[in-house]
Amino acid sequence: MELTAKQRQYLRALAHALKPLVQIGAKKGIGETVIEQIKAQLLAHELLKIRFNTESSVEPADVLEELLQKTESQLVQHSGRTLVLYRRRQFKPAIELPKAARPGHPATTPKASS
Repeated sequence: MELTAKQRQYLRALAHALKPLVQIGAKKGIGETVIEQIKAQLLAHELLKIRFNTESSVEPADVLEELLQKTESQLVQHSGRTLVLYRRRQFKPAIELPKAARPGHPATTPKASS
């Protein structure tokens, strides 16, 4: 399921107060250990902030697609050296996303101007 703009906005607001739980350091970059750590944090929290240190050997934009595929997560926000990822738990999700608007639904139908 692809996140809607409204859902991304909601998740960004939730992530604003979060501290980065995973920091990508200087030499190792993105290895299997880091991937497993990200998966574990996503399972525990669903919403995760990741920070790439300035000394990191990889840039966030360069590894973003690989990171999303390997962790089966979705990008909420990419701001500088910080990524916010989301992966909904299958059982007992902690975050309730706003409903996606349906085509033809009154909330998505433009109102007539007077």
